[in-house]
Amino acid sequence: MLLVFALAALPRAAANASESWVSQTDNAGGFALVRGGEAADIVFSAEDFKVVSISAHDLAADVERVTGVRPVVRTNAAGLLGSAVLVGTLGKSPLLDGLVASGKLDVAALRGQWESFVISTVADPLPGVSLGLVIAGSDRRGTAFGVYELAQAVGVSPWYWWADVAPEKKTNLIVTAGARPYGPPSVKYRGIFINDEDWGLQPWAAKTFEPEVGDIGPRTYAKVFELMLRLKANTVWPAMHACTKPFNHYPQNKVVADDYAIVMGSSHAEPMLRNNVGEWTAPPGEYNYVTNREGVRAYWERRIVENGHFENIYTLGMRGIHDSRMQGPKTDAERIRVLEQVFTDQRALLARHVNPRVEQVPQMFCAYKEVLDLYRRGLKVPEDVTIIWPDDNFGYIRNFATPEEQKRAGGFGVYYHLSYLGRPLAYLWLYTTPPALVWEEMSKAYAHGARTIWIANVGDLKPAEIGTEFFLQMAWDMNRWRRDNLPEFLVEWATREFGAGHATEIAAVMDQFYRLNYQRKPEHLQWWLPGQPPRPSALNDDEVRQRLDTWTQLMARADRLHGQMPPARRDSFFELVAYPVRGAALANQRYFQGEQAAFRAVADKADAQRLAAQALVADERLKDETRVFNEQIVGGKWRRMMYLEPADSQWRSMRISPWALPQFTPAPKAAANPPHASGAVPPGFSGFVESNGVVSIEAEHFTSKVDRDGVAWEVIPGLGRTGDSVAVFPTTAASLAPANLTTNAPRLEYQAWFFAAGEFPLTVYLVPTHPLVAGRGLRFAVAVDDQPPQVIVADAKDGSAEWAQGVLNATVTGTTQLKVPAIGRHTLKVFMVDAGVVLDKIVVDCGGLNPGYLGPPETFLTR
Repeated sequence: MLLVFALAALPRAAANASESWVSQTDNAGGFALVRGGEAADIVFSAEDFKVVSISAHDLAADVERVTGVRPVVRTNAAGLLGSAVLVGTLGKSPLLDGLVASGKLDVAALRGQWESFVISTVADPLPGVSLGLVIAGSDRRGTAFGVYELAQAVGVSPWYWWADVAPEKKTNLIVTAGARPYGPPSVKYRGIFINDEDWGLQPWAAKTFEPEVGDIGPRTYAKVFELMLRLKANTVWPAMHACTKPFNHYPQNKVVADDYAIVMGSSHAEPMLRNNVGEWTAPPGEYNYVTNREGVRAYWERRIVENGHFENIYTLGMRGIHDSRMQGPKTDAERIRVLEQVFTDQRALLARHVNPRVEQVPQMFCAYKEVLDLYRRGLKVPEDVTIIWPDDNFGYIRNFATPEEQKRAGGFGVYYHLSYLGRPLAYLWLYTTPPALVWEEMSKAYAHGARTIWIANVGDLKPAEIGTEFFLQMAWDMNRWRRDNLPEFLVEWATREFGAGHATEIAAVMDQFYRLNYQRKPEHLQWWLPGQPPRPSALNDDEVRQRLDTWTQLMARADRLHGQMPPARRDSFFELVAYPVRGAALANQRYFQGEQAAFRAVADKADAQRLAAQALVADERLKDETRVFNEQIVGGKWRRMMYLEPADSQWRSMRISPWALPQFTPAPKAAANPPHASGAVPPGFSGFVESNGVVSIEAEHFTSKVDRDGVAWEVIPGLGRTGDSVAVFPTTAASLAPANLTTNAPRLEYQAWFFAAGEFPLTVYLVPTHPLVAGRGLRFAVAVDDQPPQVIVADAKDGSAEWAQGVLNATVTGTTQLKVPAIGRHTLKVFMVDAGVVLDKIVVDCGGLNPGYLGPPETFLTR
């Protein structure tokens, strides 16, 4: 049987959870991986890569996890009868190459592809074998990805070990006949950065999982690398804080990385695979390329000599010892000159020790923090080097390539934070970034040419499982998740981890979890920054009450689901759902009940004492839940992994204070505005109605919209503080001149009824993204009826106090004066000026009351 397949004609993504190409029932031409207590052998060539052997044995263990039957894994086909799984890499596996040579397998479309594979049934592949299941990879990672793709299809989650997800037990495993090609990936290098590991991964590895090393060592990294392959990732930046010895301190680490075919890199502060925190042993002042060029260069060269024959991405450039500015140069012009010399010298080392054709050596330059300003001022990066754009550490990407820049041979990438230790406030405890925000930012970056390297800072990895997987799924296949199917991600995830019966409810719980935490992360539940005097939150009484009620209800839903889980899935449910939901809910309860107690301390001491007692109970329960995570889940497997923030007194200038009952002095309440005029709305009016002197609109509830030349405002589900949001797509749409907005700009329209005429303040709440063109601000325009559009620019300067509050509050605002010419019905219009603007909420203040932290509730009359 001649198997022919075309990679370009089929999806590159992993099969969705809703697709079933491995079942328990026989089907025509199907391959019996397990049937009637017998498993097909798994065969690979001894000459193939080590990762092929690793993944083949992992597949056998996975089949046993599901069926209780463990396939035999072998390196020769002699004596095979009936059926077998045949695994191999093109050009490296005599087994696979023999199938090609005999005409049984046509791999023309697979050759030369990056990390691609096919899984296919093949009739009579070998003597004595009537049916084979071939997993063929274009390269070593392609083969491993194919093996782990089959493992997931039979029912083993990529998180079976890291989140203790128990597979559903099955008797038979029948692979449907046919060919399933995958790849190449959307992003070439995709992976994670283990960072700020002081309060989770390092103490857990050192004292619980790998005490023989007393650190994050080769056994821990082997588990990380296996997870990466199961998630179709290929790159790791290793842990680098002072609490962890450098990755290369343990010689076996790099060997294990190579065994698993993982590409090793290093962060923006660690050029040339050097961990400066642990490896630079000279005085810190000598890490200076102006005064000690030869010493620094020799330091880099030693690492290249040691590691140059492994697969690496080399970080170019130079910063300080630990995430600080480069020492030596005094002006930006000098810094640029020195950095360009650094590039030249580093590339000369790579040419000498890795490949004379240095343009073929994977290299990256991360324009992080102050270095981005140097790039914007004219720093020249070699054309074949990948430039990595950073986010602002809170999930909003700081820079995007222009169409001219996108022509660079080295391309672009993104360094993205799902966890962060830094100012204005760290978030190191729970993972709370909405998948919708990751999608909005990363799809925008991809559309603007960031397609070579994606790295997510995942902190301790746990509990960032959901975010890590979503980020890497996007990197593997940009087409898998789109605006129209974003809500399905959590449903598919919950189905795979916990079964279809509860998936919809679990997904709804997690969706609400992300929405509430987007308003304010649990690590940011203090409204003052380190060094400032304590002050109360910005929420009014109604907002506090609603927030606490919603958290209480959500925790009850999670608790109910936890009780409904079968015993084998209760631990994983606790890790992935129950603990995050309970943790965030209890953190909110202790903070806001404590705040309310402080406000009532003078006027109603009994009520204050009741609220204080409730806050203390929430605090104690939060500590108890954390003890359960560390001491009881999976028999103590995760002991020392979970620490409440702040876990200690380190880095005080970047972290919240330890929680205690607050001591706020009640502030006098502002006098209420006089009641605003109102009246009757004509029957049949459907739109937004002024209420209490305010017209409040959720941006996604537009009455109508006008698209222009394929450019349109579209809803992003799951992103927004009080609902969804709206942005212009495609994000590559050209900016429009303000004079031409009426005729050329896509627009949104909102029907609104006003009970007063005049000029009123308009506030538009935006998701705090950065502009696509640096320095331009977030630009859009508004108008009432047929008035000329007014351009609004929201411009919270990166790193400013306004930016800091913007990322903590998940919003920035643009304001103007809106002229309402007469009482009655009007059309409020919002015009595109630039793409990249994400609208959340629109509020017109016609003399109403204080709108509160989240803005006034929506005033839609009928729907």
